[in-house]
Amino acid sequence: MGIHDEKVISVELGDQPGDNKDDTLLKELGYTPELKRNFSVIQVFGIAFSIMSLLPSIASVLVYSLPAGPVGMTWGWLIASCLILTVGMSMAEMGSAMPTSGGLYWWTYKFSPPSVRKPLCFLAGYASSLGLTGALVSIDYGFSVLLLSVPAIATDGGYSPTKYHTYGVFAATVISHGIAGALASKLVAKMQTFCIITNAVVIVVTMIALPIGKARNAGGINSGKYVFSHMENFYTWPQGFSFILSWLSPVWTICAFDSCVHMAEEASNASVAVPFGIVGSISLCGILGFFINAVIAASMDTNIENLLGASSGQPMAQILYDALGKRWTIGIMTCLFVIQWFMGFSVAVAGSRQVWAFSRDGALPFSRWLRVLNVKLQSPLRAMWFICTLALIIALLSLIDTAATSALFSLAVASNYLAWIIPIFMRVVFNVDTFKPGPFYLGRIGSKVVGSIATIFGTFVIVCLTMFPLSGPDPTKDTMNYTAVINGTVWLGSLAYYYIDARKWFTGPKQTLEELNQFIESDVIAENDLSIESSLKKD
Repeated sequence: MGIHDEKVISVELGDQPGDNKDDTLLKELGYTPELKRNFSVIQVFGIAFSIMSLLPSIASVLVYSLPAGPVGMTWGWLIASCLILTVGMSMAEMGSAMPTSGGLYWWTYKFSPPSVRKPLCFLAGYASSLGLTGALVSIDYGFSVLLLSVPAIATDGGYSPTKYHTYGVFAATVISHGIAGALASKLVAKMQTFCIITNAVVIVVTMIALPIGKARNAGGINSGKYVFSHMENFYTWPQGFSFILSWLSPVWTICAFDSCVHMAEEASNASVAVPFGIVGSISLCGILGFFINAVIAASMDTNIENLLGASSGQPMAQILYDALGKRWTIGIMTCLFVIQWFMGFSVAVAGSRQVWAFSRDGALPFSRWLRVLNVKLQSPLRAMWFICTLALIIALLSLIDTAATSALFSLAVASNYLAWIIPIFMRVVFNVDTFKPGPFYLGRIGSKVVGSIATIFGTFVIVCLTMFPLSGPDPTKDTMNYTAVINGTVWLGSLAYYYIDARKWFTGPKQTLEELNQFIESDVIAENDLSIESSLKKD
């Protein structure tokens, strides 16, 4: 019987009295519980909110919204956030009904037609693994830029970081996440509460201090008319498309909610924790981000060209410096890059769970090695180091030129959205009427409407936002967007790998529970045989 049949055969291991409802549901999906459920509902929300970390994330990608002016920063953020929420709600429905760490490719297999379910499952798994690795790359690269902006400010522009300095800090940061994954695995859940509180404190302090400093030291805050109706266009694209490109800021920032899915097998009350974490983090970040961007627009230099060309290489650092001076800027920027370190660590944890789950199903190279858990720490440390090593290799692109560096930020978005919209599209088209919902459900019609919007928006993000060159419709080799090359290589490569070789052995998600029960049953049979043989000898 396949893992997706409606009725699941009861087996001895699944009927143990100590099982809780989370483990029982996981066994119904075909998997043996192997990870400890250390994450509460709030902590599952916390890991997504921690990865999104609004203020450092907005600071890292302000370069994408500034070219469209304050309108791009405020209304662009709000519109995109509402569209992102449709993706999150569709994912939350599936996560509520079928909470497993490899949810994205598992759902793809379940909802796709039999003729394409295995290659699409294979593609979704590779896209998700690459997307989370890309998220680690972009977050830690953003961390490096934030950190190096501090000495640039402290020396009044005397120090200007090079791409080699930035990569060196990036490499040290990624390695520190791998080490922390080994040393602090038992504290990961508790760290999420710390991250929520720290993010809230820094946001409140900065949002109060910034307009006060602007009013006192930089000629007064900008008018509401400027904040909510003034547009700019520093691209060579038409102004309307420049406004749409400003959506890259929220699309990149609110891009890690699938981490809740990947932590599902470590969550208590997973069918509630996963959808709450997804919908809650997107909604909160969408609302708070709108007000944060409005405050930044009210407090910044109206000559946006000065911000985009800041000597520190960080527009947010220049905005803080203009309004608050050197000491406040160094203090706030230090807080931001500390928070961003935790962002990178959280996404590395989530990514390691996806890699572990995908290797558990035998789909990655070295799967038998990667799927091994550290027994003492009850954590997939090999998967953690795998994703960190891959991140170090991918980030070498930043040493080529600025165009390749920009592709690093789009890498996570493109692959993540592909992994997200494949199962959403398949469920909307093929299985919306037969879907067995969990506690979070939009209803048959609501699911179809929201899922359709999510699919259209996700496709638009992949094709138009991440693949188009930012500079304009006539790119050169130095301004070309290489995201399509990087992602296309992995996507087409994974499909080629499937059809050339993996189709011979990849059968989709495995039933680890069934395998374990077969082992137990064979062990019992062997013991019975020994007993019979012993009895015969006595006779």
